[in-house]
Amino acid sequence: MTTSTMTTATTTARPDGTASGRGRRIGLAAASLAVLTAVLPLTAVSPAQAAPAGVEGRPAWCPTVPGYRVDCATMRRPQVADEPGLGTIGVSYAVVRHSRPGPALGTVALNPGGPGETLIDRAEQVAGALEGVLDDYDLLLLDPRGTGRSGRLPCDVTERDYRWAPRAEQREAVADCAEELGPRARAYTSAATADDIDAARERLGVPRLVLYGLSYGTYLMPVYADRHPERVEKMVLSGAYPVAFDSLARPGAQQVSLTLRRICERSGSCDADTAVHDLAAVTERLRNRPLRVTAAVGGERRTVLFTEDKLANLMYEPATRGIGLHPGGPGLLGALPAALHALAAGNEGPLTALVRSEIESTGTEDQASFLAVTCNDYTRTWDPDAPVAERRRQYRAALAAADPADFGAFSAQGWAAGQTDGGDNCLNWPRRGTARPQPTDLEHLPDVPVLVLSGDLDTNTPEANSRLSAAQFKRSSFVSVPNSGHLPEMESTGCAVGISSHFIRTGDVGDTSCVNRVPPVPVVPVPR
Repeated sequence: MTTSTMTTATTTARPDGTASGRGRRIGLAAASLAVLTAVLPLTAVSPAQAAPAGVEGRPAWCPTVPGYRVDCATMRRPQVADEPGLGTIGVSYAVVRHSRPGPALGTVALNPGGPGETLIDRAEQVAGALEGVLDDYDLLLLDPRGTGRSGRLPCDVTERDYRWAPRAEQREAVADCAEELGPRARAYTSAATADDIDAARERLGVPRLVLYGLSYGTYLMPVYADRHPERVEKMVLSGAYPVAFDSLARPGAQQVSLTLRRICERSGSCDADTAVHDLAAVTERLRNRPLRVTAAVGGERRTVLFTEDKLANLMYEPATRGIGLHPGGPGLLGALPAALHALAAGNEGPLTALVRSEIESTGTEDQASFLAVTCNDYTRTWDPDAPVAERRRQYRAALAAADPADFGAFSAQGWAAGQTDGGDNCLNWPRRGTARPQPTDLEHLPDVPVLVLSGDLDTNTPEANSRLSAAQFKRSSFVSVPNSGHLPEMESTGCAVGISSHFIRTGDVGDTSCVNRVPPVPVVPVPR
């Protein structure tokens, strides 16, 4: 095991801060492009414009970014390495060139997470968010295979339908998606995308890359670094988790109660012990008597059974996303203590309203790439070569062997079933025609500077996981950003972006005292 040099920035926030707010739903699991489209409060940008067809040397889809030259290309890449009979796939990328005269200091390769988030059509927003870096560095934006300009991969499973379906239906949707993809399912892995990035690097004649991974990108970029260690200059990982992560997401379960405590203590609007007690009471209530929530979806009324696992998903995925994007409002996280307190006292109204809003705002993006990558790659509690019945037995045995205390206020089954990319979601993923799981023993990671950023309210990739991510590297620096969630770059002051930009330029963390000025999350007052 490697050792890491940890640089931790912490703060005790004042209870009178006012900036934070609600962010939109931004994809499944760990991913999050909003960090790129709305991260800098002083940068106002419009959607990227496609270059007109017929411009010599530029594909029609190549974006225009005012003030910057953008080069674009599509590579033909093997569907599956060493299996030429499966054919090729087009993988597209754009390079936003640095603005200052002279050669670039380097090239930053970015992945915004997902799996499945895209970059090319958001090039102008990305350039606005990373404007300071683009003074001297080129920016490589590659749409991962199966997404965006790299051959979008559909299997007719939308985010809304997948996320809000009962767990048994989620597992069936995964199996249906695999059947729809057929042999193509084997082509969609983190290793394949990592090799695509390196193929783009080689075409560009760039000797080494600065890797910048957000959320799932913090899984992908270490895979790249392990496969191509000599091609890595430095790395920034934000909202990170290790390749050998816990598929039952126990660190997230424990973080939920800690996050509730922190927002209550820092805001002064609720009692920390009461909030955690209310959470436990509500999980027990939902385990025995779920809420029925009716929402307007696509012009129709849809009723969702809001069970313990759906509360787990609410707390794990959207609750701590978008913190800081809209300062001044409590957002989902800041509204939860009051809603939980009300339901614990028998009043369903506040939590029902929050859930209804989440259902209505959940996106309709196809989840094919997300499901293919996570079900191919991620670690599981069962043998992927085993039949489904044996997998189910192994999964149940793993739950039974787990310490109930590791799941905080939730039951083991309820928390694990709330993970859209973990637990038993891939139980029905086929044994044949798909890829082998990503190895977790990364033995060739380069000895380069690595910065790991973590929001201390993040329940999706909590600080415990981010520290494990940092421990994968010999020269890592860890920075905890108070009052921020998933991802810390979303905080309202621009502090986290400034830290990462300084690190890209220098390889050094520098002054992190700005984290002490990140304001706490406003919280709806809870009666005492």
